[in-house]
Amino acid sequence: MERKYNRILLKLSGEVLAGDKKQGIDFETVENVCKIIKKCTDIGVQIGIVVGGGNFWRGRSSGNMDRTRADHIGMLATTMNALTVADTLEAMDVPVRVQTAIEMRQIAEPYIRNKAIRHFEKGRVVIFGCGTGSPYFSTDTAASLRAAEIKADVMLKATNVDGVYDKDPNKFNDAVKFNSLTHADVVAKGLGVMDSTAAALCKDNNIPILVFNLQDPENIFRAVTGEEIGTLVVD
Repeated sequence: MERKYNRILLKLSGEVLAGDKKQGIDFETVENVCKIIKKCTDIGVQIGIVVGGGNFWRGRSSGNMDRTRADHIGMLATTMNALTVADTLEAMDVPVRVQTAIEMRQIAEPYIRNKAIRHFEKGRVVIFGCGTGSPYFSTDTAASLRAAEIKADVMLKATNVDGVYDKDPNKFNDAVKFNSLTHADVVAKGLGVMDSTAAALCKDNNIPILVFNLQDPENIFRAVTGEEIGTLVVD
């Protein structure tokens, strides 16, 4: 099987890693996702992963807590997810490194772009934790930033729906799915694919975004081999 993309940035939300449990980590779900990541590396795809932390902590739901501190707690949550995914991949004999935007040298490498690139060239998966390392930025923005920095061919955004709709398909039966969109459409229509900062970063750096459903992890492999799934956002 031939790959369509040589280097990808895969965005995994924390909610995806929780599976049907809705919170915490569902190890069967993580294992199923990692099996497909391994399948992608086996055909030579270089993979960077940005993980969210919503299965442990959602800063915007932290009440009266200081926003900066709430976001820092969220960054720690992403690190727990990053280490879990890394451990699962290593058990499958996939070489992997975790890099964090906030230094925690005893458990992960600090994020260094050139070092990440070198890991890719050596066939290692690189998992990026702690978002951007700064408060007020989402992990979607972190994913867009890392995709630009590592010169990813595409950003794969794995979600709980099978693409981008004109309104929430879980609430409206008449919601219409888009097969393709431009970055400008995403921003102008306020479609909720990702926050405006993340969308603008992808637009400014000409990074295609493929939004698809991760309930079937095999969709990751379908995406990297060019099968038409989800919604492609491209200019």
